[in-house]
Amino acid sequence: MKISSLQATFQQSRPNSAAFFERAKHTISGGVNGNLRYFAPFPIIFEKADSASLIDLDGHRYVDYLLSYGALMLGHAHPEVLKATQKVWEDQGTSSFGATHPLEMEMTDELLELYPSFDQVRFTNSGLEATLFALRLATAYTGKTHIAKFEGHYHGAHDHVLQSVNPTADLAGTTDSPQPVPESLGTPDYYRDHSVILPFNDWNACEKILTDKADRISAVIMEPLLSGYIAADPTFLKNLRELTAQLGIILIFDEVKTGFRIEVGGAQAFYGVEPDLTALGKVVGGGFPIGVVGGKREIMELASPLRSSKKSEVVFHSGTFNGNPLSIAAGLATIRYLKQPGNFAQMIASTNQLRAGIDALAKQYDLPFQTLGEGTIFNVMATQDSVESYRDLGKNNNQLRLALDYLLMENGVYSKPMNRFSMSAAHGQTEISATLDAFEKSMAALKQDPLV
Repeated sequence: MKISSLQATFQQSRPNSAAFFERAKHTISGGVNGNLRYFAPFPIIFEKADSASLIDLDGHRYVDYLLSYGALMLGHAHPEVLKATQKVWEDQGTSSFGATHPLEMEMTDELLELYPSFDQVRFTNSGLEATLFALRLATAYTGKTHIAKFEGHYHGAHDHVLQSVNPTADLAGTTDSPQPVPESLGTPDYYRDHSVILPFNDWNACEKILTDKADRISAVIMEPLLSGYIAADPTFLKNLRELTAQLGIILIFDEVKTGFRIEVGGAQAFYGVEPDLTALGKVVGGGFPIGVVGGKREIMELASPLRSSKKSEVVFHSGTFNGNPLSIAAGLATIRYLKQPGNFAQMIASTNQLRAGIDALAKQYDLPFQTLGEGTIFNVMATQDSVESYRDLGKNNNQLRLALDYLLMENGVYSKPMNRFSMSAAHGQTEISATLDAFEKSMAALKQDPLV
C-alpha cells in the first residue's frame, strides 16, 4: 500500500470536490481560506452538516471529529443553539449592535463563575485576537518587551507567536536551549529577536532559561496541553506558576482548544493552577466567531478607558463585532447545556469509550497506534513511545497515520488528515459504533497490505 495509491482512490471517488477545487485555486489563493485547511491532493468540499455528520459535494457522509477544529461542542445545529440564536433575532432584531448589550453581562457572569482566575473579561472575535490582546496587556503591565512561548505551541497567526510552532530539527537548537524559528515568510526579525523559546515538560531547562532572562520577559504564553492533547506534567505546571510569580512574569494560558473541553472550567480547573490571563475561543462561541481574554483586575484594567483621557496611558482594544449577540447567545446556550448535571460527564464517557475501542483494535491488529489526550480531545498517534513534548512528535510514523486517515475517510470518518479528534454531545452510540467499524476496516486494510 502506498500513500499515492490511497490519494488516487480519494481523488477518483470525489470528482465534484476535485472540480470545485480546480476552479477555486485560480481565484482563492491556494484554493483555501486558511492554510491549515489544505491537504493533498485537495481538501474535501462540504456542502451540508447534520448533528455529528458532514456531507460532501459528492454525497459522501462522514462522522465528523473535526467539529470546526473543536468549536462545535454540541455538534452541528444543536436545538439549544438554534433556539438561542433565533431568539436573538426575535428579541434584539440584529446580529450586531457595535455597542454594549445585556447578553454580554450574562456571558461575563457565567465565565467568572467557571473561571476563578477571571476578575474581568473582554470579548474579541477569535482566539488569535485573544492571544494578541493578552500579550499586549502583559507587555504594558510589565514594561518588558520579550515573550516566552513553548516549542510546538500554536497561538494563532500573528507575528509574535508564529515562532517555533513546527521548527525543523536543523534550525531548532538543542533540547535544553531551543531557538526561535519563524513559521512564516514576512515575519519581521523583531519578533524572532524578542522571543524566548521554552521546552515543554522540561522543568530544569525552563527554570534556567526563565531565571536567566527574567529581566526582559513580559509573559509566558502556553497551551496547558500542547495542541490540545499532549498534557503538561502537573508538577511542571505548578512549578511554572510559582516561578513566573516570583520573577514578575505574566503567565498566560491559551485555552482556545482546551477551554470547556478538558473540564467545563478548562485545563486550569483540571490542574488546579490559575494563570494571570487566559485566552478562550472556539467552544465559548457555540459555533460562531468569538474570543475572550479574562484575568486579574489590575492587568485587565489597563484597557479601561476610565483610566485616563490620554491614549498613551491606556492599552487599546476594540472591534466592531466584539461580543456580538449571535456569538454570545450561541455560547451561552452551549455553556448552560454543559453545566446541566450529567451532560459533560456523558461526553467524557463517550470519548473514553471510543478511545478504548481504538486502542483495543490497534492491539488486535498489532499496529503501533495509541490514543493520547484528556477530556473530550484526543489524537491517534502512530507510535507506542511516550509523547510528552513537541520533539517527541518526531517518534510518530506520519506516513502510517496519514494512510490511516485516508482509509478512515473512505470508511466514513473525518477529522482532517493528521488532525486531533474532538467529541461532541451529538456523538452517541450509533456514531461511536460506526467510527469503530471504520477503524477496524482501516486497520485491517493496513495489516493486510502494509505501508511501503
